[in-house]
Amino acid sequence: MVIKPKVSTYISLSMVLLILIAGLIFILRDFAYKGSFGLWFYLIACSIITLVILMLLVKMMAGYRFITAGRDQIIVKLPLRGYTKVYPIAQIIAWDEEIITANKRQFKQLTIAFTDQQSISVSNHEHEAYVDLVDYLSKKAGKQKVKNKKA
Repeated sequence: MVIKPKVSTYISLSMVLLILIAGLIFILRDFAYKGSFGLWFYLIACSIITLVILMLLVKMMAGYRFITAGRDQIIVKLPLRGYTKVYPIAQIIAWDEEIITANKRQFKQLTIAFTDQQSISVSNHEHEAYVDLVDYLSKKAGKQKVKNKKA
């Protein structure tokens, strides 16, 4: 099974990114031609919008990965970095599923830690085949699941 980013998530994030870029262009154009506001407004607004754009781009690029689970191994592919790593099931130190209910919706995040100090996180709202990965880990690496945590 292949766990990949949901297309709808990236479409939504891209739309937000385009709106932010359009807003930045509008503010810079207004500064260049009209100067309707004071200089401080333009400096602060452009800085904040640019920072949000950069954070959103980093989130999109960092989350763009494909995870393949099967044949007693987990393969992590980061296409933007040209990185591929194969982890046998025996290299899983621990894995945990965190479930949070908010606004009558469940948000689930699965974190898997490996022996080489690396870890991956997958969420049910951003990745396809999330449930299949949880089932696979329950069958193949059930002993490494973190037991009940006390708050």
